[in-house]
Amino acid sequence: MSEIPTSPREYRQQSAWVSGVGYLIFFSRWLQAPLYLGLIVAQIVYVVVFMVELWHLAESVFSGFFNGEGLHIEEAEIMLSVLGLIDVVMIANLLIMVIIGGYETFVSKIKIEGHPDQPEWLSHVNANVLKVKLAMAIIGISSIHLLKTFIEVGDLGAPTSEGDSVTGEVYTWDGVLWQVVIHMVFIVSAIALAWIDKISHAHPAMTTALAAHQAEKEKEAVSA
Repeated sequence: MSEIPTSPREYRQQSAWVSGVGYLIFFSRWLQAPLYLGLIVAQIVYVVVFMVELWHLAESVFSGFFNGEGLHIEEAEIMLSVLGLIDVVMIANLLIMVIIGGYETFVSKIKIEGHPDQPEWLSHVNANVLKVKLAMAIIGISSIHLLKTFIEVGDLGAPTSEGDSVTGEVYTWDGVLWQVVIHMVFIVSAIALAWIDKISHAHPAMTTALAAHQAEKEKEAVSA
């Protein structure tokens, strides 16, 4: 059984030790900083991927033009390529939200108040807001993938020949159904997160209103 400190000196020593542990735990948040720096590297990779995909799109369209065969315009193929580019951009946006919002929420404040380029959502970012925004970004990414599937869904039930498909992939009823189900799960999850965030913001306001009402009733009782 540990001894209970009896002198003020022992209390000060214990307090200093507890404070040291607390500061150590507090400063351990900086261990997350390399993780966000790593996500910046991932952002650079996605920029390279975007430029490569854009080059391939331009090459497929203009290759025939330089050979005297005219522009090679396949609407479905171009649409799928553009959706792929949008997909890369939305994932990059997701990375930016995680990097900036996560660092601001869990590591340290970013002193950019008053900066003309400060994101509007950063002024009121917290863990709940960040989760809702991430859920919305994931829904957007899922929507892009689902739209690409809907473009290809005309091949559903077609022979497994790559010539019959824009991307060379063959879709099944079960595969398309599961994509829709997973997309709906993402939507329901985002709605649930938004509802929880709304409740968490409404509860303190309700508590404050009830406290004010109770204080007013007590004041009236004293006056009577």
